[in-house]
Amino acid sequence: MQTWTSAVWRSAAFADELRAFVTAAVGEPSLLVPHKVRPWAAVWRVEASGRSYYAKQNCPGQAHEARLVATLARIAPRYVVPVAAADGDRDLLLTEDLGRTLAEAGGDHDVDTWCRIVRDAALLQRAAVPHADDLGLTQLPPEEATTYAGNAIGRLGALPAGDPRRLAEDVAERLRLFLPTVERWSDQVAELDLPLTLNHNDLHSANVVATAADVPLRFFDFGDAVVTEPLGALFVPLAVSAADLGAAPDDLRLRRIVDAGIEVWSDLVPVRALRAALPAALQLSRLARVESWRRCVASMTAEERAEFGSAPADRLATLDADPPVGHVPRM
Repeated sequence: MQTWTSAVWRSAAFADELRAFVTAAVGEPSLLVPHKVRPWAAVWRVEASGRSYYAKQNCPGQAHEARLVATLARIAPRYVVPVAAADGDRDLLLTEDLGRTLAEAGGDHDVDTWCRIVRDAALLQRAAVPHADDLGLTQLPPEEATTYAGNAIGRLGALPAGDPRRLAEDVAERLRLFLPTVERWSDQVAELDLPLTLNHNDLHSANVVATAADVPLRFFDFGDAVVTEPLGALFVPLAVSAADLGAAPDDLRLRRIVDAGIEVWSDLVPVRALRAALPAALQLSRLARVESWRRCVASMTAEERAEFGSAPADRLATLDADPPVGHVPRM
């Protein structure tokens, strides 16, 4: 993996490249300014021909977003932000500015809003099922969870002392002893035989455009996306909503949110079975967060790794923590 630093996005050469990309799509911009620049992705605010847009490029490890969003815009256009231009080879993406996110609109502390988020996200997942192998994303099927976890423990634990990415020896040993439990979780989830599909993997109200109540929500920021079974995609929205609502794992408000998401799959598997396997699926989805951070950290400079490099190990270390909803047997 090549070294990647956010300094690239502040260079004159890249500014010229980005301006040319935007101009070819929507005309010469009257405004083209950085909106958010981080080691893993950068976003620019664009105004051209009286309209507003956002331009984005990801780090090398997550350089799938332009191609992915363009594909989703063909598969399920009502559920993603409209694409003005996409260059998959350079991972340059230009999308229309549709206004405030749900977080900016202030609706993210409302249970009904969270129900709407997970339901519409599941409908997008359902539309993506036939195309899962063509999305160009890392695939993490439940059957491979134990192998992935074991490899991550070994890889991160073998890094030299002082490396910010290193998994502490005591944590590595604890997680190795926990792998039989991970295997039982993977068996439980795999037995549902749900199809693999898109997992946004960073689904919260700041990545959802607010729309009218009778219009599907539109999702964006798919840099962390992977392909998994569908239930695991509930991990981030449930973790965030639990924190927002001050809700414990057995809180009935979280159960309402869960039911809104799993109902979309109830024609394939009975709801009772989906609910029973959900805690195990949520735990396995922690590995998806490890994977997205692994992709980001891989191309960071030493200075960037000093700040963010521990993220994969930190996420992996939570594998034996409690799920945001429900409970899982440990032995």
